[in-house]
Amino acid sequence: MSAVLAGPPGDHCITGFKHTGTPVGKAIEVAGVPTYLSEPPTGSTTEGAPKKVVLYFADVHGPLYVNCQLLQDYFASHGYHVLGIDYFLGDPIHIHTDDPNFDRQAWIAKSRKQAAELVPKWVEAVREIYGADARYSGVGYCFGGPPVLELATTGKLVAAAFAHPASLTEDHFTNLKAPLLLSCAETDKSFPAESRRRAEDLLIEAKAQYHIQVFAGVSHGFAVRGNPDNENERWAKEESARSIIGWFNRFSNKP
Repeated sequence: MSAVLAGPPGDHCITGFKHTGTPVGKAIEVAGVPTYLSEPPTGSTTEGAPKKVVLYFADVHGPLYVNCQLLQDYFASHGYHVLGIDYFLGDPIHIHTDDPNFDRQAWIAKSRKQAAELVPKWVEAVREIYGADARYSGVGYCFGGPPVLELATTGKLVAAAFAHPASLTEDHFTNLKAPLLLSCAETDKSFPAESRRRAEDLLIEAKAQYHIQVFAGVSHGFAVRGNPDNENERWAKEESARSIIGWFNRFSNKP
C-alpha cells in the first residue's frame, strides 16, 4: 500500500469561522447530484473562446456552506463557470455539531464511498454540458483533495490545485498529468511539513509541473474558514484564492 501523506479529516477540519456575505450562485442538480453553480458575470468572458470551468471539491462542510459558496463566487467573478459537487448529498458535517451521538468515522466512511461513486459520473455530466473543448480546472479543499488529484491523472484538467488536503497517499503525487498548485498551512495536522516535503520530492521525481505556497501563522482550514478579523488569516485566505485563480488563468488562457 502507498504511504499516507495526509491523514483523515479531524477536529481541525470542523472548526473555524463562518463568513458573511450574499452568495450569487444557485443550487442545481447535475447527474442527479446536488451542485452549487456560480456563473461568470456578463461581459467577463470572450465570445467564441473556449469556456473556462472550475470543478470545486469541497471540504467536509460541502459546497452549499456559505464560506464555500462565496469562494466559488470569487472564482466565477474571474470568468469561470464554477460547479461544486455535493458528494455529501445534503448531509454536511456541520449539521451534526450539536449531536452528542454523531459517529464521525462512520460519516467519513459513508461520505468517501458516496464521493467515489458520484464524482466520475458528475464530471462526465459537466463535460457534456460545457463541451470537451472547454478548459477545465479543479480545486479541492480538505476532503476534496483526493478527488481533484485523482482527476488530475486523467488528462481532463488543464490545471489542478488543493488547499490543506486530507486523505492523500504518495500515489496521488506520482501520476499527475495536470500542473498542480499546493496551497498549504504552516501548521497542519493532516498534511504536516514532513508530508509536504515528501510530496515535493515525489513531484520532482515525477518531473511534474507544480508550485508550493506555505502561509505562516495559519492552520488547516485557513483557505475556507480563516478568521476574517485576523489580518494574517484574512490575507492568507485571500492570497490562496488569488493564487489558485492565477494558476488556473495561466493554463486556461493558453492557445
